[in-house]
Amino acid sequence: MTRPRFSFRPNLQNERHRRAWEILQAVPDGQKNAFLVQAILENGDREAFETTLRRVLREELKSVRSQPVEQPQVSIPQEMLGFLGSLLEEE
Repeated sequence: MTRPRFSFRPNLQNERHRRAWEILQAVPDGQKNAFLVQAILENGDREAFETTLRRVLREELKSVRSQPVEQPQVSIPQEMLGFLGSLLEEE
């Protein structure tokens, strides 16, 4: 069986492609295949983790009772109102 071939032809006008190319160029020769395999597998693992995390959070949030938090009533001091009123007065 022959090994499959893969060709990566970045469009250097595209910022993401250019960044990916620069990162790949920094990988030493002879290690690029291992680097690409690791990057692809980590991406797949991250996506699986995110999916699992979202499912768990949804399930847990269903059992949490949400109650509105009462905000304390804060009145504006008369001194502040007087100061603001003096700013609005026309001379």
